[in-house]
Amino acid sequence: MSQQQTILARLTAVIEKRKAHRPSDSYTAQLLDAGVEAVGAKVREEAGELIDAARTAEETREPVIREAADLIYHVLVMLALCDVTLADVEAELSHRFGVSGLDEKASRPAG
Repeated sequence: MSQQQTILARLTAVIEKRKAHRPSDSYTAQLLDAGVEAVGAKVREEAGELIDAARTAEETREPVIREAADLIYHVLVMLALCDVTLADVEAELSHRFGVSGLDEKASRPAG
């Protein structure tokens, strides 16, 4: 693995490896085996913990950093579960870059 790869790319590669081989002692494999609802529950939980940590960010940033890392990890597991790559998400963000968030949201189909 190239040292030039970002930590997100490296983490995604590990998640994909766990998805392919499912070692019994892997938390990631256990999450993948549990399915969308279980991973979704972890995403919700971590998002809530990030919000709670942000409420005290003026005192210390470390909890925000830790909870953001937890949330990003669980989102990456959900992406793997759905066969969506980080490159897919990056392409979508690139497509949206420079477009007003309000305009982009208004252009989405209703529903």
